[in-house]
Amino acid sequence: MASRFVSGDDLVFQIESGFGLVRVLAVEGEGSEAVWHILVYEEFYPEVEAAEAALAGVEELKARIPHLALTDHAFEKTPVARLGNRPVREGELEAFRRWRESGGEVFDRSVLLMLGMR
Repeated sequence: MASRFVSGDDLVFQIESGFGLVRVLAVEGEGSEAVWHILVYEEFYPEVEAAEAALAGVEELKARIPHLALTDHAFEKTPVARLGNRPVREGELEAFRRWRESGGEVFDRSVLLMLGMR
């Protein structure tokens, strides 16, 4: 599943009461050794169409978690669907660079678990 996503992909995931958005910032490695670097947006939406409209809107979306590094296993445990792809902006990579410089942690828990949801 995970190999079909690339840097710049906007993805939607479902929770009980709505939908959230994540963005693939980068992918390092391949296959089961891949590390997925994602940005998790703040807002949740009542339907997928509302999430798509937010991505297309003129206002910049706020990040809940500006960078999260996940193992391939953890990323695959997060059920997501691709909504589109946009070039990753320089500002979106700041937290990723800080993580890399500090030798940051890679998590083996799904996005939903990282957000405190089950």
